[in-house]
Amino acid sequence: MSVVGFDIGNENCVIGVAKQRGIDVLLNDESKRETPAVVSFGEKQRFMGSIGAASATKNPRSTISQVKRLIGRRFREPDIENDLRLFPFECLEGQDGGVLIRLEYLGEMHTYSPVQILGMLFSHLKQIAEKDLELNVSDCVIGIPSYFTDLQRRAYLDAATIAGLRPLRLMHDCTATALGYGTWEGETLMRFCSDILQHSSRSKAPLNIECLMDEKDVKGFIKRDEFERLSLNLLDRISVPCHKALLDSGLTVEKIHSVELVGSGSRIPAITRILTSLFNREPSRTINASECVARGCALQCAMLSPLYRVREYEVQDAFPFSIGFSTKESPICTLSNSALFQKHRSFPSIKILCLHRIDTFHMEAYYADQNELPAGVSPKISSSMIGPFQVSNMEATKVKVRVQLNIHGIVTVVSASLLEDGVDDDSLAKSDDHLTSAKMEAEANHGSSAVPNSAEDSNLKRMKPSSISSGDGLRKSKFVKRLDIPVSECVFGGIAKAELSEAEKTEHQLVQQDLKMEHAKEMKNALESYVYEMRDKVLHTYCGFSTESEREGISYNLQQTEDWLYEDGFDESVDAYTEKLEYLKKLVDPIENRYKEEEARARASKDLLDCITNYRMVVESHPVGERDVVIDECNKAEQWLQEKLQHQNSLPKNADPILWSNEIKRKSEALDMTCKHIMRSNASPPSFEDEDDSDQRDKPDGIRMQQLKHSQKDKKGNCGVL
Repeated sequence: MSVVGFDIGNENCVIGVAKQRGIDVLLNDESKRETPAVVSFGEKQRFMGSIGAASATKNPRSTISQVKRLIGRRFREPDIENDLRLFPFECLEGQDGGVLIRLEYLGEMHTYSPVQILGMLFSHLKQIAEKDLELNVSDCVIGIPSYFTDLQRRAYLDAATIAGLRPLRLMHDCTATALGYGTWEGETLMRFCSDILQHSSRSKAPLNIECLMDEKDVKGFIKRDEFERLSLNLLDRISVPCHKALLDSGLTVEKIHSVELVGSGSRIPAITRILTSLFNREPSRTINASECVARGCALQCAMLSPLYRVREYEVQDAFPFSIGFSTKESPICTLSNSALFQKHRSFPSIKILCLHRIDTFHMEAYYADQNELPAGVSPKISSSMIGPFQVSNMEATKVKVRVQLNIHGIVTVVSASLLEDGVDDDSLAKSDDHLTSAKMEAEANHGSSAVPNSAEDSNLKRMKPSSISSGDGLRKSKFVKRLDIPVSECVFGGIAKAELSEAEKTEHQLVQQDLKMEHAKEMKNALESYVYEMRDKVLHTYCGFSTESEREGISYNLQQTEDWLYEDGFDESVDAYTEKLEYLKKLVDPIENRYKEEEARARASKDLLDCITNYRMVVESHPVGERDVVIDECNKAEQWLQEKLQHQNSLPKNADPILWSNEIKRKSEALDMTCKHIMRSNASPPSFEDEDDSDQRDKPDGIRMQQLKHSQKDKKGNCGVL
């Protein structure tokens, strides 16, 4: 297994990987470090990454880009409505109010959600990583913008699930950048020269638009000042989040030590000027602006994975929204602004809520301050049903609910349990069997409350059950019974488990279709290469090993196959290409075998003669009888080879061989085994243990023991003499 980090941008994607020597960025099939975030649907298969981007001009209505803008967003949101007007592909409103992408594929119209498209992109990046690393890729950390809502975060996890990935964490891209910066600064940071020419750094840049309208191309130049004038409304928005960041942090410009500039858009000179004016210092560029997020994610993945040992480095991230919970009765809060999780709170974080309920109830999670959200985003997050459960009496009973803001920045109701008082009839109190929380007892009459998990758990462990006296004089133990309550969650705008499972199946089918088409392309290329290669060999290399009629027949079939490839066979199935290739090989193989056999036969003949010569030399030092037998075998083999070669050489080269190289190899192996057996059997001395066991069994035990002692003495004496 391997650990990787993914950075999905609006334009490009980067894959970082943790290796023994540090963090590296993987190359795609085009040996590039960045892969376009594009999924294009052809007639019979999908094209992703660089190939998909190349298909955008030919097939714009079925080429999906900028999918990151659509993740977790509603069709009627003002920002989304503006973006949809600019996209060349068709978008529809789903039944849940989300965005659906409609396109043609395999001759039919299909609709896919942005989550499915993102899952396809993740699947492509996973394939790149597995091909490069030659390992299975599952564990990963994915970079996301810090402003992503709960629904957008869930959408990323769903997309990763569709692709067969297991995210260990969704990490804010700024946090990933800071992690890489803080860990490697002064060791391995990549320094960039400010005078390197970038597209937006030039005074003017070429403008090329292919097939803009009516198959007409547009070419020209755009100057930097004109570009900045056209982008003025966007550039003015840069200072807004900067001022807000200063206000939220409580820092002044004078207290800022340095400003690090990352991201592809940061290369625009106008952005640098605005930030320089705002912070009274020019921003630094000490890390790779395009790769820093993926590198930081890969490093975080290595920290979270048991596969790597990474030096201790604390990572604390802040959540950008205030989260509240409410029931039918009222909001559940401990803060003045009705928030259970305060804005800028570090996460993961857990809250324990103690409520008093009689039966099933609902809890809703929501954004406590809608001003923190983008325009048009609903404040509702999810609704959880706690129950069903039963109480022993009709009085309200304590219910403990565990609420979590997890490592991904997603808020969930983790568990719920029913707490009821009980009395043990045993005369002796069992001090450790049942535990109760003093803090929860103290809060029983104060309604809803939230206490830290660690504090409550420690109280549960320390407190012993109390005891009471009964009328009969026996002391009874009082304890708290705990019963787990089922929790079911409904995410507003989220994907149901059944839909997610169906999306996984769909992706698997699409992958199989892509593989099928890629296999067909490989077979087509193999057939085309075979046609060109054999045409040259039959006319030149194999000319002497074929008859004129054979050459004419093969040349005709090669030409017919070539014409078919560029006409009817341009887009055929694997079976069609395989059938054509096998037919051509049946025509060419006999000629190719004659050519190859001539060289192979010569090598095999030489090996047999070398074997004969070797045994004739080795056997000279052996006894006469043994020597005569081995030499006789060598003579027979040599005579057989001479007769076979004489017969073979009498035939023309364009005739099928009567002496094959494999036959000569078998003769050589047989001679080698025969000679070794003769020399080994004659050289083996007689063994005392070979005496007939039946004779020994017929003799008394004393005689057998005496003979054994004499035998051992003889052996020792012989050894001494030797």
